[in-house]
Amino acid sequence: MKKKLLSLLAISALTISMFAGCGGSSTGKEDGNAAQKIKAGMVTDSGTIDDKSFNQGTWEGIQRAQKELGIEEPKYLKPNGETEADYLKEIGNLYDAGFRFIATPGFKFETAIYKAQDKYKDAKFVIIDGTPNDGTQPPNYKVGDNAVSILFAEEQAGFLAGVAASKEIKEGDLGFIGGMEIPAVQKFNWGFQQGVAYSNESLGTKMTLKPENVLYQGTFNDTAAGQQIAAQMYDRGVKAIFCAAGGVGNGAITEAKTRVSTGQNVWVIGVDRDQFTDGQYAEGKSVILTSAVKKVDVASFDMVKALKEGNFPGGQKLTFDVTKDAVGIPKENPNLSEDTVKTVTDISAKIKDGSVKISAERGNLLK
Repeated sequence: MKKKLLSLLAISALTISMFAGCGGSSTGKEDGNAAQKIKAGMVTDSGTIDDKSFNQGTWEGIQRAQKELGIEEPKYLKPNGETEADYLKEIGNLYDAGFRFIATPGFKFETAIYKAQDKYKDAKFVIIDGTPNDGTQPPNYKVGDNAVSILFAEEQAGFLAGVAASKEIKEGDLGFIGGMEIPAVQKFNWGFQQGVAYSNESLGTKMTLKPENVLYQGTFNDTAAGQQIAAQMYDRGVKAIFCAAGGVGNGAITEAKTRVSTGQNVWVIGVDRDQFTDGQYAEGKSVILTSAVKKVDVASFDMVKALKEGNFPGGQKLTFDVTKDAVGIPKENPNLSEDTVKTVTDISAKIKDGSVKISAERGNLLK
């Protein structure tokens, strides 16, 4: 009888051990074996996976995690539409396929993640450039313990782009075209204005940013409108236009290319990533003076890494800025002189150490 009891206890212990090995830790800490089983997925927004913007950047960060961290092969799904229901459907499809890390790029996912974080408690969610909310006015925000909201210091990227453009051009008019008037786009605008003002005050430049040359088109996809607005600004003598407007900005790039082909000297300042290749009109030549960059790939990679290391920052709203090398301008661009690049590098260091401060709030238009 005693031997039979000991045998039963041994079998029970083995069974518990097996289930513990399969189930993982309820605390969110990952051991070495569990980390190898991370399945990271992504739901795209309205763009494509190679949109050279948020979809592509988020996906590249996850692919990097597969290569460097040894996670399982990732997967992305593209919704049929842009409604909350469309997004929730694909989130559910990823979850049903065993993916427990799900990244979503863009503010359009805010209400979907608000619901998904409660429905799928054992999954981890990352929303980039947005914060989960219920969609009411005013919205009720909630970042669940299994979710993280990642925002960027766009004002810092805009500031450095403003300094670079001012330092390179030295004198004349600048313009700004935004897409939808949402916080991320507004911060690009306000930072850009501060960067131009800083350059005028500290670097001896003479740039102007007039009210009629600062506007929001209202969408991120009206390419024709972007080209028309850019044409009007260039006709008013604007030398470079900062476009934080998605497809609308592509229209401005097209207009700049057209004008350069006729001998005019006009520029576009890109956004989110290095848009130099988008503005190319000849070998090694581009209408992109520089770009205000947000390294979305750094954000998605860092979150997978945090999950693997057992440090997923659930319940938090994080801001990726110059201290994380997540915003700024491209390190290389043949349209910027070495002197301009050095100046921007020095100022970026001052932003990091706090000696140069940039406001994320509305500033006064430069006259």
